[in-house]
Amino acid sequence: MKAVVKIFGLCLVLLLVVQSCSRKKDKWLNRNFHAMGTKYNVLYNGNLALQSGLDAINDAYSENFWELLPVERMQVDKDVIKPGQSQNADFQRAEEKAIKAVQTHDMVIKGKEKNPQIDEAYLLLGQARYYDQRFIQALEAFNYILFKYPTSDKINTTKVWREKTNIRLDNNELAIKNLNELIETEQLSQQDMADATAILAQAYVNMNAKDLALEQIKIALENTKSNSYRARYKYIIAQLHEEFEEIDSAKAYYSEIIEMHRKIPRPYYINAHLSKIRLQDLNNYNKLEYEEYLTKLEEDRENRPFLGKIYYQIAQYYQNIESDSVAEVYYNKSLRSQTTEQKLKAINYSILGDMYFDRSVYRTAGAYYDSTMTNHEERSKMYRLYKRKRDNLQDVIFYEGVAQRNDSILKLVSMSDEERALVFTDIVEKIKKRDEEREKLEDAAKRDNSGLTQAGQNMAPLVREVGDTGKKESSFYFYNPTSVAFGKNEFLKIWGDRPLEDNWRWSTKGRSVEQSISAEDELLATATDEERYDINFYLSKIPSEPKEIDSIAKDRNYAYYQLGLIYKEKFNELNLAKDKLQILLGNNPEERLVLPAKYNLYKIYELLGQTDQANIAKQDILSNYPDSRYAELIRNPRAALDQEANSAENLYKKLFEAFENQNYEQVLTQCEKAVLDYDGDDMVPKFEILKAAAKGRLEGFEAYKEAVNYVALTYPNSEEGKRASELLNTAIPIMAKKDWYNEEDSENFYIVYQFENETEENIKKFAELMEQKVKNVNYFDLTVSKDVYDRNTTFVVVHGLKSINGAKGFAQILNEDKKNKTKITRPYFSICSENYAIVQRHKNLNAYLDLQ
Repeated sequence: MKAVVKIFGLCLVLLLVVQSCSRKKDKWLNRNFHAMGTKYNVLYNGNLALQSGLDAINDAYSENFWELLPVERMQVDKDVIKPGQSQNADFQRAEEKAIKAVQTHDMVIKGKEKNPQIDEAYLLLGQARYYDQRFIQALEAFNYILFKYPTSDKINTTKVWREKTNIRLDNNELAIKNLNELIETEQLSQQDMADATAILAQAYVNMNAKDLALEQIKIALENTKSNSYRARYKYIIAQLHEEFEEIDSAKAYYSEIIEMHRKIPRPYYINAHLSKIRLQDLNNYNKLEYEEYLTKLEEDRENRPFLGKIYYQIAQYYQNIESDSVAEVYYNKSLRSQTTEQKLKAINYSILGDMYFDRSVYRTAGAYYDSTMTNHEERSKMYRLYKRKRDNLQDVIFYEGVAQRNDSILKLVSMSDEERALVFTDIVEKIKKRDEEREKLEDAAKRDNSGLTQAGQNMAPLVREVGDTGKKESSFYFYNPTSVAFGKNEFLKIWGDRPLEDNWRWSTKGRSVEQSISAEDELLATATDEERYDINFYLSKIPSEPKEIDSIAKDRNYAYYQLGLIYKEKFNELNLAKDKLQILLGNNPEERLVLPAKYNLYKIYELLGQTDQANIAKQDILSNYPDSRYAELIRNPRAALDQEANSAENLYKKLFEAFENQNYEQVLTQCEKAVLDYDGDDMVPKFEILKAAAKGRLEGFEAYKEAVNYVALTYPNSEEGKRASELLNTAIPIMAKKDWYNEEDSENFYIVYQFENETEENIKKFAELMEQKVKNVNYFDLTVSKDVYDRNTTFVVVHGLKSINGAKGFAQILNEDKKNKTKITRPYFSICSENYAIVQRHKNLNAYLDLQ
């Protein structure tokens, strides 16, 4: 009997379950069955997935405390998400659960939703899409709730989320309007009020209305109960007070964050300390207490992850009290700390670069500026700023390297054989010592990494037995400092000192011109293992030919001259400029550098107030170079005012206009003269590249290529030199092609009339006549030009014809014109535009005519 009752009861329960599964019946049992299933099954798992995704976002997010914090901890990626893709599997799972809740548990009966959990499913759907950065789709989900479930208890929360999404879509004005309306008309819960006012503050920040943002973020602070959010909002408030220069208020909020201590995430606590320190007025503060405060932060073990910023703040303190040597130590300690903040690295490198720049140690400053740029985005304003600084140092670093390298070679040249032998004996001893140390490292690395056979094999972590304890110790290559040190030395030995950049293995990437290569480095690079320790090998490499020695001396002298001008004009380092020019004059330079160097020294003496030296230099120029333009500038100070009109810049503009007017012979002659007159001036490379272009127009491709190559080799650090180098690698190989174009494939043809050794007047008259002729042609859009071919030949060209036969026919019509007495009887040839370019470029007109 009991068994029958149990079976009957089980069947009854199953019947009730089956009845409740229906989504078409508006019964208490049906509503509650689906509501419970939605809440405690599908939505529960969906919310777990959403939280897991949020935790992943928070773990990956890196706060930028250098700038005003955003209200929400979320990094928006710039990459576009394609349809069907997701950035985070957890958010995708949450979205799937929300969709499943709607598909399996919604109860729309007579147009009304009977399951009270479905609005939460749509809210979860919108949130998952929002955090997955698919904001348009998220907005659709929130708008659906507002349209379909206006009486939902989640309606205010949904409105807040909708405006968060609008802000992400840059609809800040709409969000501000809707949020203000929501706050004024609805009775919000404390958390909804906190969220609404916080994102309203973010919208005001985006609109640059930070005073209004400050009011709203304070309201958010009053309403939120989360300590993490309270710390964040307080930090934002303090930052805003800083921007408004309300320092006392800012320090007060930073102090409140510090008092929260272990209740909040550590980054807020540490950065509040550092910001408060930064705002402290050292004139009204006990320096001993200040230093103790900094030391305490530095020595606290819990602060180890933040040592980079702490060292930076200590460095700032010592720099402010003008203890630069200690500050430099701490900036370097900050760089060596295990920080991942590129912004901090960039700031440290830039400050150290500026410190060395102020000391006139430009090569080291340039290296720090290089590192600064690697820690900024290439398109950022700061990157461009430091690139300009670095470019300004390019020439001084290069010429300093040339001067030092050539000085060392010439010093060896001037030594006796015994003195040279002593020098290279010392060098060989150093090389031996360095090689012995490298071999020790190599042996140690081999012992410690016996399981590693060669670089490039599988680098999976290896283990080895330790004693008899049964424990294992990791011997992974990069965990072993000895192996790493050996690896670094091997890399330098094989590849040299290479910058961190793409295509680093290319031969041209070995060393940049800024890294002056010493004579010893060059010799070692070419030496065999036996020659490395052979003194005679080094002695044999010392230049002995007078021509070679003279060339080295000329390069050295030119480098000193350029350094003198750079220090004087670019950096206003008058004493450095004076030293370089005085060294130049003491080195018996070639005549072309003597007078410009003396005149620049004269101007430097004047600027330094060294009247006696200035007078001596002045009399020297007036006595020995009375007819020079420098003497004229000294005799007639007003000539300096007129110099602008006759400056190299203005001459270049005039010559460029002459080039455009095809006066190539004039351009060549005056450019050659300008190169001599303005030797050492920054404008000289411009004259050279213009001369190269004029030479190419007159003499053809080979002459142009040779001239461009000369500019690239002679002025490698100028803009023109770099452009010439680029032309050699890109345009010149294309221009070198001489293969004739198939004229049947062309759509543009010319009629060309050739004038050899004709007067300019005759050519001009003929061109004017042709212009009159083509004006009467309505069926073609024809134009006439006058093109120089070489020094003796000029073309008058009719442009705008569409076929070779059309060109020939038109020329024949002009020749047989019976209506007009002025027939065009001069010989001509027709050519397509592509072949005309080849003829002009390679000056091979006869080769083309032979094909016709």
